[in-house]
Amino acid sequence: MKVLVIGSGGREHAIAWKLSESPKVSKVYCAPGNGGTANEKKCENIDIKPLDFERLANFVQENNIYFTIVGPEEPLAKGISDYFEEKGLKIFGPKKDGALLEASKSFAKEIMVSAGIPTAYYREFDNFEGALKFLKEKGVPIVIKADGLAAGKGVTVAHNFNEAEKALREIFIDNLFGEAGNKVVIEEFLTGEEASFIAITDGKNILPFASSQDHKTVYDNDTGPNTGGMGAYSPAPVVDHGVYEKVMNSVMYPLLNELKKKNIDYKGFIYAGLMIDKGEPKVLEFNCRLGDPETQPLLFRMKSDLFDLIDCAINGELDKFDITWYDEYSVGVVMTSGGYPKEYEKGFKITGLESVSSDVKVFHAGTKFQNGEFITDGGRVLCVTARAADLKTAIDKVYGEVSKINFNKCHYRKDIGLKGLIKNNR
Repeated sequence: MKVLVIGSGGREHAIAWKLSESPKVSKVYCAPGNGGTANEKKCENIDIKPLDFERLANFVQENNIYFTIVGPEEPLAKGISDYFEEKGLKIFGPKKDGALLEASKSFAKEIMVSAGIPTAYYREFDNFEGALKFLKEKGVPIVIKADGLAAGKGVTVAHNFNEAEKALREIFIDNLFGEAGNKVVIEEFLTGEEASFIAITDGKNILPFASSQDHKTVYDNDTGPNTGGMGAYSPAPVVDHGVYEKVMNSVMYPLLNELKKKNIDYKGFIYAGLMIDKGEPKVLEFNCRLGDPETQPLLFRMKSDLFDLIDCAINGELDKFDITWYDEYSVGVVMTSGGYPKEYEKGFKITGLESVSSDVKVFHAGTKFQNGEFITDGGRVLCVTARAADLKTAIDKVYGEVSKINFNKCHYRKDIGLKGLIKNNR
């Protein structure tokens, strides 16, 4: 079977790699892919942008592609699944109405409230003056979110009034996020530990993935501005059996039922960003796709055939599938261009990749392959991913491999997985 993966990040490299491992898959096309997918077995990059629905659909028809899987959120939010399904093409990812879960934070909040899903108190505003007045009334700390898609960078956790006011000015006055900032959601600051809970649904059944934990901020000890993600590990000890049951019963099942009530036929991944305090989970946000960088350690841990899993989900047969996992920890460390998530340079040669151990996987994100060399081509460049029997060994292993890789102005966090290590040792 031939399949198509839409996107160019580390998540998409991981999806393409995992699909290529399936004996049922003969070819994985990546649109547009990156330097890593260009060098992956069974994989081939095609020069079509993720939002060029017509060319993508034509390519699928002309090349007899069995199914398409959508990596990033923007094509989903703009209706690629609607477009493909109208042409009778198999695609995995929610349609436009379901993708609103991520494309509009206010819509997601409305769903949470109507479904009785635990979440932070919030208000929404479409103007600077009203938002600022509410900010003065509520005080800090507080969380300010651009309503629309902002590539993981539209959220500010403000610990003082100046930070909060600056965030509002950037959204409303400076128009930093364009249309994504036409509205803001301001919500109470929640304390606890964050975790990622990802599941797959065929619209009727919902099947959870293993737990994971992302590291959003750019610097160690959760400092600095938010990024798309600086690393992740799985499983996350904060999601113990009790928390797992609460998330399924108070978040995932109610969400699926609420979507059904609204006649939203949701087939795809559902990612709940959680804050867990004293064993009680609350939802920070929903995403309509796999997380990045959570996907890299998750798929590196997955024993099951991803092709079979996606095929069952598309055909409404998830009840016939059971995901199996390696009984190990997996840790992914993201290596970024210096200056990310703000201004950064690209075009630097990446060295040391050939020295990485064969049992460690380097997933590419912002790279391209030219003249026989890998070159930096984005903010998040690589996600080095390792697996081991215990978390400490996995952490030591991955950082040992990270130290072998270099490019000019390279930056990465040194504390990925540390929270889990501390929790395990309590």
